[in-house]
Amino acid sequence: MKSSQYREMSDDELQGALDEMQRRLFDLRSQSVTEKLENSKAIINTRRDVARIKTLLRERALQAKPVG
Repeated sequence: MKSSQYREMSDDELQGALDEMQRRLFDLRSQSVTEKLENSKAIINTRRDVARIKTLLRERALQAKPVG
């Protein structure tokens, strides 16, 4: 998913997507160990999605924090 699509989500939706992506990453890694992984690029793409979501959540947390 593109970051523009993630930006349209609320914080709760982003947190749910993050949980889902982390579960998917775990599953992909376990498939990789048992040599049942068909698409090795899927791990990389999922890691990038996790990073995008975490970045957006952090940006929103910093914007909500009052300066001063």
